[in-house]
Amino acid sequence: MLFLLAAYAAVTAAVPWWQPRLGRAVWAVAALVPLATVVWAGTRAASVLDGGEYRETLSWAPSLGLTVDLRLDPLALLMLWIVAGVGVLVLLYCRYYVEQDAARQAALLLAFAGAMTGLVLADNVFVLYVFWELTTVASFLLVAGRGEGEEERRAARQALLVTAAGGLVMLLGLVVLGQTAGTYRISAILADPPRGGAVSAAVVLVLIGVFAKSAQMPLHGWLPAAMVAPTPVSAYLHAAAMVKAGVYLVARLAPALAEVAPWRPMVLTVGLTTMVLAAWRALRATDLKLLLAYGTISELGLLVTLLGTGTRTAALAGVVMLLAHAAFKSALFLSVGILDHRAGTRDIRELSGLGRRMPALFAVTVLAAASMAGIPPLVGYLGKEAYFDAFLHGTRLDGHELLTVVLVIGSALTVAYAARFVQGAFGGRPGEAAHRAERPEPGFVAPVAVLAGAGLALGVGYAGTAALATAYADVYPPGPDGLYELSLWHGFTPVLGLSALALALGGLVHLGRRSLPALPRLPDVQRVFDRVVVGVGGLASAVTRHTQVGSLPLYLAVLLTTVVVVPGAALVAGAPPLGSPRPWWSPAEPFLAVVVLVASAAAVSTRHRLTGILLAGAVGYGVAGVFLVRGAPDLALTQFLVETMTLVVVVLVLRRMPARFSPGWTRPRVRLIRAAVAGAVGVFVTGFALVASAARTAPAISSGYARHMEEAGAENIVNAIIVDFRALDTLGEISVLLVAAAGVVSLVRVDGRRRANPSDAGQGGLFPTAHWDEPARTWLPGAHERPGGERSVLLEVATRLLFPSILVFSLFLLFSGHYRPGGGFAGGLVAAQAFVLRYLVGGRADLGAAVRVPAGVVAGVGLLLAAAVGLFPLVLGGTPLESAVVTVHPPVLGTVKFATSLFFDVGVYLLVIGVVLELLSAVGISLGQEMATADDAKQGGPR
Repeated sequence: MLFLLAAYAAVTAAVPWWQPRLGRAVWAVAALVPLATVVWAGTRAASVLDGGEYRETLSWAPSLGLTVDLRLDPLALLMLWIVAGVGVLVLLYCRYYVEQDAARQAALLLAFAGAMTGLVLADNVFVLYVFWELTTVASFLLVAGRGEGEEERRAARQALLVTAAGGLVMLLGLVVLGQTAGTYRISAILADPPRGGAVSAAVVLVLIGVFAKSAQMPLHGWLPAAMVAPTPVSAYLHAAAMVKAGVYLVARLAPALAEVAPWRPMVLTVGLTTMVLAAWRALRATDLKLLLAYGTISELGLLVTLLGTGTRTAALAGVVMLLAHAAFKSALFLSVGILDHRAGTRDIRELSGLGRRMPALFAVTVLAAASMAGIPPLVGYLGKEAYFDAFLHGTRLDGHELLTVVLVIGSALTVAYAARFVQGAFGGRPGEAAHRAERPEPGFVAPVAVLAGAGLALGVGYAGTAALATAYADVYPPGPDGLYELSLWHGFTPVLGLSALALALGGLVHLGRRSLPALPRLPDVQRVFDRVVVGVGGLASAVTRHTQVGSLPLYLAVLLTTVVVVPGAALVAGAPPLGSPRPWWSPAEPFLAVVVLVASAAAVSTRHRLTGILLAGAVGYGVAGVFLVRGAPDLALTQFLVETMTLVVVVLVLRRMPARFSPGWTRPRVRLIRAAVAGAVGVFVTGFALVASAARTAPAISSGYARHMEEAGAENIVNAIIVDFRALDTLGEISVLLVAAAGVVSLVRVDGRRRANPSDAGQGGLFPTAHWDEPARTWLPGAHERPGGERSVLLEVATRLLFPSILVFSLFLLFSGHYRPGGGFAGGLVAAQAFVLRYLVGGRADLGAAVRVPAGVVAGVGLLLAAAVGLFPLVLGGTPLESAVVTVHPPVLGTVKFATSLFFDVGVYLLVIGVVLELLSAVGISLGQEMATADDAKQGGPR
């Protein structure tokens, strides 16, 4: 089963590459995967139908209990044949139907088939939900197409909103259900169904998701709107497969949940209401696809009713109708596609006489429509007999007689719109559309013929149909009249009379439709949906106008107040006793505390931005001093370096801001509110730190790390944790750092490349490269970037002399980090500050003289090196990110011992340098624009 899913994924990815080489043959190649699924399922059918099952499990995150559980049982086998069998025929049909964008549509249809395969095989609620939403995404992409038409985009958005919202509600219900049952494995939930109030709530939530996915009223509006999609998409997704996902989930959970209080009333009420009203709506449609769409909604209501009732005969009828509907409805949709493709229209008012023009298509379409109407000996008749018996004799439900009457009415309306479809599409004398229509190729009609013929074969060969249906239905106890058996002839029974009555009433409705009073219009759900969307948009705009006022201090005040109120209340309510914490651990701490408090108070009171930034930096340095005296030199070193880098970057940003804060902040009320919020946050953080320290009961995890220090070949536990014990965390963090830096640089450079000074363009990098062999008026590169009064030859020469020393010191921190304070992050920050100093003193060109490699290359090489070092142990049969101690004996150096995690640290070192260089390159472009603007102003215009 896992192999099947992998095959779908692999061929889906390869189809766009194959299509230009294979042309239309790509459809046949794509059909091989669902065909293989049909064959594979057939080889296991005998065992499954005898009560066996097949299971496969893939451990995804075993420590978290996350596994991919797959299970093939009779219901999954049935759905697998429907999904894969119809998928093969639809893909072969597309060879004649699809004329443009074949690669994309073939890949998406195959991806959808794979998602549906995973959905029906899933034995874990989370796996089921993932595939459930993948079908939603595939439907969105197929309906929207390339997004060129407004109608297609609108329909795709509607389908996505309704089905995805229903899916989220369903997910909540599945989580509640799994939590109550103590397991998220579906088979385990079915074996031991949970009960209680939480299960009732879960049932309501799950059924809401089912109703949205299977287009039950009033959540059905997205399905008629989705008819703008190509006909193969409508036939496959919106008739045979995707919309049956909700029906499948009802059938899957009904054996365990049918007796839960809200289940049966919800499925019966919604299902039967949808069956009747949607069939009534189909009688008004003039577009053949819309007629079939409303017919699909009606029949989905019937399926939800049958499979959700929770009795054996109803389940038997539901499985038969599931097979029947997949065959006849997909055949009818595909026949409409042929008519539209050849006649150029699918409007009943324009079609006439096509039955004589296309006799083969007419014959197979009539066969499919007859199955939909329930005419013997087709499989639709088998299902109709079974569901009449299910509610007339096969259940003791209260009001089952009334339910039977509703079923007769719905069946009669189904007969009426089936007859209307056939007459509207093929009846009458040949008209203009028939004269211009070309007869379709045999290969074009063949998929329709196979599907229509399947309805006849499943009806005549009812013994095989019964074997497949009873394998699922036998999970329910027998009905009041014993075990119902499928048959084309049960004798002259009341059920036969009801079946004949439905046919007669349907025929009368069709024949007398013109003489009957005008059919009343039902509420337009599409209009309701549009108004809801507009209303939600207006509400969002109103809320945004009142909440997004453009004040960063207000946003911070709201966020911080929320942090204080919500977690703070929980902290006060459940805080353990704090004991007697020591005021300080070192005599230096009170002095550092005074420095931090005084700097904080001064930062609050200052009116100058630069002064405030410097005082905030003093606070950070004071905290770093606390780390140092507390015995955390690595943390202190990192804090010092980060604080310094932050100061430099913020000061560069301040160049574009006013020197003083705006005067509005001095209002007493505003200052009082800010002071209150700041004080509350301080109290909360202090209390949280004390409570967290006092709440520890287990030994510190650091003791466990210390025991493995020798294996890592390290003496510095902090560095060993970063590059060995928790290397996966570090790899994720540096990846996020690189992505964030790329995002910041992209934002800074908006329009920057277009307006930057062409003379600044360097060779191979983002910094202008200094060429010392080219004569210039000034001997310092970058001299043109700053006015002469701002340059200092002495400072620049001193920077050139210090630059190599700082880099050497950064390398010392890098290589010594495994044994003493330092490491790749600290070393990278020191080296980055050397480049920052070079930039601040000498400008971009001077930095370009020191950096001849693009900053992105430096950062990318660092990330690739860290990832490669982490994956290399796999080549040797080890564990990813595993470290080893290597001892070598070079002839000159003697014995050299190092850990392989050193190279991981080198990757971190390079990435930090690259990220800072990327930021400097963005700042440099901004500076270049600023200087150019200033020069233009002095010169009276652009130069």
